[in-house]
Amino acid sequence: MDKTVVLIQDNEEILDIMDEVLKDEGFEVVSSLTTEPIEKLDEIEPDIVIIDDHIKGNKTGSEVIAELKSDPETEDVSAVLTSTSLDLPSKAKDCNADDYIEKPFDIDHMIDVVKKNSSL
Repeated sequence: MDKTVVLIQDNEEILDIMDEVLKDEGFEVVSSLTTEPIEKLDEIEPDIVIIDDHIKGNKTGSEVIAELKSDPETEDVSAVLTSTSLDLPSKAKDCNADDYIEKPFDIDHMIDVVKKNSSL
């Protein structure tokens, strides 16, 4: 059975690259430039959520992850924060993210992080 990834990024080019790479690795990917898929997690049932901290909308990615991790319905879904921010490691820790991917990222590193965190 394929692992399902919800992928939310602020940059369409990066979203497309990550989407394509993850699909090539055998993942089912639900990708978006908005947080719309977060509202449908109970339908999507993802193994992992990858979200950029600077997403469009009224919440940051770290705020979305903090909410996921504080909700008993979604606390077990792996969450990975992405950003160009220099303080990404501490931001990820503060919102209880399972991991983080610094941008710009190495494709192989991204794949490793996703595989590691989707098999928890």
